[in-house]
Amino acid sequence: MKKLLFTLLLLSSVLFTSCTDATWDKTFALTKPHTIQMYSGGKLVRTWHSTGKVKTEESSDGYYFRDVETKQLIRVSGDVVISIRRLK
Repeated sequence: MKKLLFTLLLLSSVLFTSCTDATWDKTFALTKPHTIQMYSGGKLVRTWHSTGKVKTEESSDGYYFRDVETKQLIRVSGDVVISIRRLK
């Protein structure tokens, strides 16, 4: 039992200390809402809030997500900033 506990403790300490903040956030942001901001000419033209994770399109520079307000699937590409939405 002590060997198992020691092994689990060692394994968890290695896994959790080797992750950077960005890796940790990316891994555990799977179901968290995100804020998506689209820019044109350096100016903010549109903002959305996703219901969960924003996915990347295969073979494309675009992203897709479900919008909180309209519940519709939104696809965007171009000058886009995606951040984890902090709920208050």
